Amino acid sequence: MSSTYPKGRITLREVGLRDGLQMVRTFPSTRAKQEWLTREHAAGVRHFEIGSFLPPARFPQFADIREIAALASRLGVFSTALALNERGAGDAIATSVDEIVVVVSATEEHSQANMRRSRVAAVELLRQTRQMADDAEDPPLVSVGISMAFGCSIAGNVAPDEVLRIAGDCIEAGADVICLADTVGYAAPRQVGDLTAKAVKLCGDALPVAVHLHDTRGLGIANAAASLDAGAQLLDGSLGGLGGCPFAPGATGNVVFEDLVFLCERMGFPTGIDIEALCAVREILTAEMPLEPVYGALARSGPPRHIAWSAV
Repeated sequence: MSSTYPKGRITLREVGLRDGLQMVRTFPSTRAKQEWLTREHAAGVRHFEIGSFLPPARFPQFADIREIAALASRLGVFSTALALNERGAGDAIATSVDEIVVVVSATEEHSQANMRRSRVAAVELLRQTRQMADDAEDPPLVSVGISMAFGCSIAGNVAPDEVLRIAGDCIEAGADVICLADTVGYAAPRQVGDLTAKAVKLCGDALPVAVHLHDTRGLGIANAAASLDAGAQLLDGSLGGLGGCPFAPGATGNVVFEDLVFLCERMGFPTGIDIEALCAVREILTAEMPLEPVYGALARSGPPRHIAWSAV
């Protein structure tokens, strides 16, 4: 754990290959995904969410997840994948994936709509996944994504104390990472900072706190800055801001990964990522998915010239 998410360092995870593709009309070929992963690795990206273990007939965009996991292993990058049920968790453990993400919703309404199971049952899935992982020859990490942590498009406001209660249940069930997710982009900076700080206090030195943000209402980067100030260790973003959520119709996707890299560098958190090489990977998206909009301030303007990257 300590070598994966070292204390005092910020880890950026590129989630375009999973969250970015979950609702697209068209998706890249396996070969294009492999180029995407390889080129981002060459640019310095070291953590990826590579897909979901879901039925290929319903989710063909993830049918090649085993090939992508194998490539991630060969490249030596850290790979994360989503499992929404027991079968998916078992399939994930049988691969070289380094971390399995189980989702627990902050609201009962969203849990039933998204997973067709209660929050108690979702925590139990986390516990079962932890047990299966521990029985594996090379156990992966098991993390939890607490969806709708900052507000729910079905239930409305979500009490921070309820999110922290669920986080505590997940810690007890064996989670290695606690991730707070602004699933539908409701959050504002003060809210993100306050809840992140409380989660960091709850987890102490034992577990890292991750924050997964969407830019639905234009506050994604401001929220990311607030989470960094509050002690988050892991932040998610997707190349070109790909992504969306079925519970936020018309919503834009995740925080733009390239802009997130720039934010971290300007806040004094070195990333080791070549921003120009990273931005160049966007050409795969426009070639393979011409109907999907891509976003990003940095891609429009380019990085500033004649200025130190990590200058505060």
